[in-house]
Amino acid sequence: MIAIPNQIDPDEYLLLDRNSNTRHEYRHGLVYAMAGGSDNHARIAINLLSSINLHLRGTACRLYNGDVKVNYRDEFYYYPDLFVTCDPRDRENRTIKRYPKLIAEVLSDSTKDFDSDLKFTDYQQLNSLEEYVLISQDTQQVECRRRQPDNTWTTTIYHEGDRITLSSISLELDIAELYLDLD
Repeated sequence: MIAIPNQIDPDEYLLLDRNSNTRHEYRHGLVYAMAGGSDNHARIAINLLSSINLHLRGTACRLYNGDVKVNYRDEFYYYPDLFVTCDPRDRENRTIKRYPKLIAEVLSDSTKDFDSDLKFTDYQQLNSLEEYVLISQDTQQVECRRRQPDNTWTTTIYHEGDRITLSSISLELDIAELYLDLD
């Protein structure tokens, strides 16, 4: 991600992002142009989106892809690769959601450090967030970070041959399903 070098307020960011062909994320006054993804990144996201979408069909929960922002106060606006919200308050705004229970990011070389560290720190401020999922493009590895009742986080790492549990939405799937049809 490349930061636009001057500080702007959230309203300026929202206007910039709305009027741009490039998506931008916002963190503490800085705006970051989002890098393009790879074919494997897209396939992994589509595979997970497909599994979750079928699982949530007919429920009060909604699944969103990387075209909808997640926001916390005026501190950040991010475009996760996918997220799930079951909170009716998230139906009030069509472009920004504030109460996700599951967020997943497909890691790329340019974003994996940020997604694993600072972005996760930011996401922890979302009281609704129960699970944060980091998916490797390079190997069959999925890291699930789960919020515990005492507000601490535990991590489970899944590898090739494992069955992944997304406890926040009561879904289990084989890790191989995420990596189907990659080039």
